[in-house]
Amino acid sequence: MALKATIYKADLQIADMDRHVYADHALTIARHPSETDERMMARVLAYALYAQEGIAFTKGLFDVDEPEVWVKNLAGEITLWIDLGQPDEARIRRACGRADQVIVLCYSSNCEVWWKQIAGKLSRFTNLSVLQLPAKTSQELAALAERSMRLQCMVQDGEIWINAESQSIPVKLTPLQSAG
Repeated sequence: MALKATIYKADLQIADMDRHVYADHALTIARHPSETDERMMARVLAYALYAQEGIAFTKGLFDVDEPEVWVKNLAGEITLWIDLGQPDEARIRRACGRADQVIVLCYSSNCEVWWKQIAGKLSRFTNLSVLQLPAKTSQELAALAERSMRLQCMVQDGEIWINAESQSIPVKLTPLQSAG
């Protein structure tokens, strides 16, 4: 018998002063049995940083043809594709062909090694951004994971903070490639 996803709930308050996005989201997060707290919280971070009309978690690990988070417009076209970790070059190329904007959020300690191996093959994609989340920060975010969470994401002047009831975590993303 296959293991089922574990359901997590998060009340997420977003105050992104840089993009003028202020919203409360009641998230239901299905955590795949093979997913770590670190990966799940990276998904929540990606959701918070790119929250907009039409954003949604996808089947992710259940469906290899979908990213972790995406935004679709009313016509059903993918306007934003967000992948996590270290996807292979072919997956990133397919994503760049399917979506207006593609973001890869790498959260492990060897992101730079992974990116150096494939960067040359992907530099032509002007709709691709690759961001590195320090391993220490992703581990601190993982420590916030609970079945029921209250989180705040604050962004101002490029500085990002994730706050929980007991802790405040500064998030510093390093761009490895920027779209445009």
